[in-house]
Amino acid sequence: MGKKRIVTKKGSSSEGQPKKASLSSKKRVDVGILAIESTYNNTKAVLTDTKGNTLAWSSSGSLGFRGAKKGTPFAAAKIGETLSVKSEAMNMKDVHVVVKGVGSGRESVIRGFVAKGCNILSIKDMTPVPHNGTKPPKPRRV
Repeated sequence: MGKKRIVTKKGSSSEGQPKKASLSSKKRVDVGILAIESTYNNTKAVLTDTKGNTLAWSSSGSLGFRGAKKGTPFAAAKIGETLSVKSEAMNMKDVHVVVKGVGSGRESVIRGFVAKGCNILSIKDMTPVPHNGTKPPKPRRV
């Protein structure tokens, strides 16, 4: 059969290269909310305005971490750094933080976010805590 030949155009510079994240954002937000959900296997973070509209998000899986590495504090710190760069593009100065979950990346996201120079106004822990749980099943009758 032979080799298949692929014709490439030399005039186009955007083909074959990954898209870069645009640092110039049209939205200008002064105060926002950083919602962090940290589980044993993954860490997700969403940056919203005060009304709750999503402006930017990131997770350890979207940054390229796979398997058990997604739940590590290192991956969580990278999430915080990524979101802080996106918040700088929107001129966001102050952030309220809402943390949910019991994973190891809870504090690491906040530390990575603060490292780039954003102020934290408050930290709220909204982890669901069971009180008395559900009713146990009846014993099995044979």
